[in-house]
Amino acid sequence: MSNLNEPVKTYPKTFSHIGITVPDIEAAVKFYTEVLGFYVIMEPTLVKEENETAIGQMCIDVFGEGWETFKIAHLSTGDKIGFEIFEFNESKELKPNFEPFRSGLFHFSIQDPDVEGLVKKIVDAGGKQRMPIREYYPGEKPYRMCYVEDPFGTVFEIYSHSYELHYSQGAYK
Repeated sequence: MSNLNEPVKTYPKTFSHIGITVPDIEAAVKFYTEVLGFYVIMEPTLVKEENETAIGQMCIDVFGEGWETFKIAHLSTGDKIGFEIFEFNESKELKPNFEPFRSGLFHFSIQDPDVEGLVKKIVDAGGKQRMPIREYYPGEKPYRMCYVEDPFGTVFEIYSHSYELHYSQGAYK
Protein backbone atom coordinates (compact mmCIF):
# COMPACT_ATOMS: atom_id res chain seq x y z
CA MET A 1 0.00 0.00 0.00
CA SER A 2 1.69 3.16 -1.18
CA ASN A 3 -0.71 5.76 0.19
CA LEU A 4 -2.30 5.26 3.60
CA ASN A 5 -5.15 7.60 2.64
CA GLU A 6 -6.28 5.42 -0.28
CA PRO A 7 -9.28 3.21 0.47
CA VAL A 8 -8.55 -0.50 0.75
CA LYS A 9 -10.26 -2.51 -1.96
CA THR A 10 -11.69 -5.77 -0.71
CA TYR A 11 -12.36 -8.64 -3.09
CA PRO A 12 -13.28 -12.30 -2.62
CA LYS A 13 -10.32 -14.62 -2.24
CA THR A 14 -10.27 -18.14 -3.65
CA PHE A 15 -10.12 -21.27 -1.54
CA SER A 16 -6.79 -23.09 -1.90
CA HIS A 17 -6.92 -26.23 0.24
CA ILE A 18 -7.96 -27.89 3.48
CA GLY A 19 -5.91 -30.21 5.65
CA ILE A 20 -7.22 -33.12 7.69
CA THR A 21 -5.49 -35.53 10.07
CA VAL A 22 -6.22 -39.25 9.87
CA PRO A 23 -4.98 -42.35 11.69
CA ASP A 24 -4.09 -44.24 8.46
CA ILE A 25 -2.97 -42.15 5.47
CA GLU A 26 -2.96 -45.01 2.97
CA ALA A 27 -6.57 -45.92 3.86
CA ALA A 28 -7.56 -42.24 3.70
CA VAL A 29 -6.02 -41.76 0.25
CA LYS A 30 -7.86 -44.88 -0.91
CA PHE A 31 -11.17 -43.56 0.50
CA TYR A 32 -10.89 -40.04 -0.88
CA THR A 33 -9.77 -41.21 -4.34
CA GLU A 34 -12.04 -44.22 -4.78
CA VAL A 35 -15.18 -42.89 -3.05
CA LEU A 36 -15.00 -39.13 -3.68
CA GLY A 37 -13.00 -39.22 -6.89
CA PHE A 38 -10.22 -36.91 -5.74
CA TYR A 39 -6.94 -37.41 -7.55
CA VAL A 40 -3.46 -37.77 -6.11
CA ILE A 41 -0.98 -34.93 -6.58
CA MET A 42 1.61 -36.39 -4.19
CA GLU A 43 1.55 -39.93 -2.80
CA PRO A 44 1.96 -40.37 0.99
CA THR A 45 5.42 -39.08 1.87
CA LEU A 46 7.41 -39.19 5.09
CA VAL A 47 8.49 -35.80 6.47
CA LYS A 48 11.26 -35.72 9.09
CA GLU A 49 11.82 -33.13 11.76
CA GLU A 50 14.99 -31.33 10.64
CA ASN A 51 16.31 -27.85 9.94
CA GLU A 52 18.20 -28.52 6.70
CA THR A 53 15.30 -28.17 4.23
CA ALA A 54 12.60 -25.58 3.69
CA ILE A 55 9.83 -28.14 4.37
CA GLY A 56 11.54 -29.28 7.58
CA GLN A 57 11.88 -25.70 8.82
CA MET A 58 8.30 -24.83 7.87
CA CYS A 59 6.92 -27.89 9.69
CA ILE A 60 8.88 -27.02 12.85
CA ASP A 61 7.40 -23.50 12.60
CA VAL A 62 3.89 -24.96 12.37
CA PHE A 63 4.03 -28.02 14.66
CA GLY A 64 6.78 -27.03 17.08
CA GLU A 65 9.48 -29.49 18.06
CA GLY A 66 9.32 -33.12 19.12
CA TRP A 67 7.10 -34.64 16.41
CA GLU A 68 10.01 -36.52 14.77
CA THR A 69 8.16 -37.67 11.61
CA PHE A 70 4.75 -37.57 9.96
CA LYS A 71 3.25 -38.62 6.65
CA ILE A 72 1.53 -36.26 4.24
CA ALA A 73 -0.33 -36.74 0.95
CA HIS A 74 -1.71 -34.11 -1.39
CA LEU A 75 -4.95 -34.69 -3.32
CA SER A 76 -7.16 -32.42 -5.38
CA THR A 77 -10.88 -32.14 -6.03
CA GLY A 78 -12.38 -31.87 -9.50
CA ASP A 79 -12.46 -28.08 -9.16
CA LYS A 80 -8.78 -27.92 -8.20
CA ILE A 81 -9.17 -27.42 -4.44
CA GLY A 82 -6.28 -28.99 -2.57
CA PHE A 83 -6.88 -31.68 0.03
CA GLU A 84 -3.94 -32.36 2.39
CA ILE A 85 -3.98 -35.51 4.46
CA PHE A 86 -1.70 -35.81 7.51
CA GLU A 87 -0.85 -38.85 9.62
CA PHE A 88 1.08 -38.14 12.82
CA ASN A 89 2.27 -40.84 15.21
CA GLU A 90 -0.28 -39.47 17.70
CA SER A 91 -3.07 -39.76 15.10
CA LYS A 92 -3.34 -43.52 15.64
CA GLU A 93 -5.13 -43.20 18.98
CA LEU A 94 -6.77 -39.77 18.86
CA LYS A 95 -10.19 -39.77 17.20
CA PRO A 96 -11.93 -36.49 16.30
CA ASN A 97 -14.74 -35.26 18.52
CA PHE A 98 -17.80 -33.85 16.79
CA GLU A 99 -18.12 -30.49 18.55
CA PRO A 100 -20.04 -28.12 16.26
CA PHE A 101 -20.64 -25.61 19.09
CA ARG A 102 -16.93 -25.15 19.72
CA SER A 103 -15.16 -22.36 17.82
CA GLY A 104 -13.19 -23.47 14.81
CA LEU A 105 -13.69 -25.64 11.78
CA PHE A 106 -16.36 -28.31 12.16
CA HIS A 107 -16.95 -29.49 8.60
CA PHE A 108 -16.27 -28.98 4.91
CA SER A 109 -18.61 -29.67 2.00
CA ILE A 110 -18.45 -31.70 -1.20
CA GLN A 111 -20.77 -31.17 -4.16
CA ASP A 112 -22.25 -34.10 -6.10
CA PRO A 113 -25.59 -34.16 -7.95
CA ASP A 114 -26.05 -37.80 -6.83
CA VAL A 115 -26.24 -37.22 -3.07
CA GLU A 116 -28.02 -40.53 -2.49
CA GLY A 117 -25.45 -42.52 -4.46
CA LEU A 118 -22.48 -40.82 -2.79
CA VAL A 119 -23.93 -41.33 0.71
CA LYS A 120 -24.34 -45.04 -0.07
CA LYS A 121 -20.72 -45.28 -1.31
CA ILE A 122 -19.49 -43.53 1.85
CA VAL A 123 -21.43 -45.88 4.13
CA ASP A 124 -20.35 -48.94 2.11
CA ALA A 125 -16.70 -47.81 2.48
CA GLY A 126 -16.97 -47.65 6.29
CA GLY A 127 -18.19 -44.09 6.71
CA LYS A 128 -21.39 -42.95 8.41
CA GLN A 129 -24.55 -41.12 7.38
CA ARG A 130 -25.27 -38.63 10.19
CA MET A 131 -28.78 -37.57 9.12
CA PRO A 132 -31.46 -38.23 6.51
CA ILE A 133 -30.94 -36.60 3.13
CA ARG A 134 -32.85 -33.30 3.28
CA GLU A 135 -34.27 -30.94 0.63
CA TYR A 136 -33.86 -27.16 0.79
CA TYR A 137 -36.89 -26.35 -1.37
CA PRO A 138 -39.18 -29.36 -0.98
CA GLY A 139 -41.44 -29.74 -4.00
CA GLU A 140 -39.89 -26.71 -5.75
CA LYS A 141 -36.20 -27.32 -6.49
CA PRO A 142 -34.05 -30.48 -6.35
CA TYR A 143 -31.49 -29.09 -3.87
CA ARG A 144 -30.47 -31.79 -1.39
CA MET A 145 -27.88 -32.15 1.36
CA CYS A 146 -26.64 -34.60 3.96
CA TYR A 147 -23.99 -34.69 6.70
CA VAL A 148 -21.72 -37.73 6.70
CA GLU A 149 -18.43 -38.94 8.24
CA ASP A 150 -15.48 -40.53 6.55
CA PRO A 151 -14.28 -43.86 8.05
CA PHE A 152 -11.87 -41.89 10.28
CA GLY A 153 -14.50 -39.68 11.96
CA THR A 154 -14.10 -36.49 9.91
CA VAL A 155 -17.51 -34.86 9.41
CA PHE A 156 -18.40 -33.34 6.06
CA GLU A 157 -21.48 -32.33 4.13
CA ILE A 158 -22.68 -33.24 0.67
CA TYR A 159 -24.61 -30.73 -1.47
CA SER A 160 -26.40 -31.59 -4.69
CA HIS A 161 -25.91 -28.11 -6.15
CA SER A 162 -23.59 -25.13 -5.68
CA TYR A 163 -23.41 -23.26 -2.40
CA GLU A 164 -24.87 -20.13 -4.01
CA LEU A 165 -27.92 -21.99 -5.32
CA HIS A 166 -28.52 -23.68 -1.96
CA TYR A 167 -28.46 -20.37 -0.10
CA SER A 168 -30.19 -18.16 -2.60
CA GLN A 169 -33.24 -16.23 -1.43
CA GLY A 170 -35.77 -18.44 0.27
CA ALA A 171 -33.42 -21.26 1.32
CA TYR A 172 -34.74 -21.20 4.88
CA LYS A 173 -38.45 -21.42 4.11
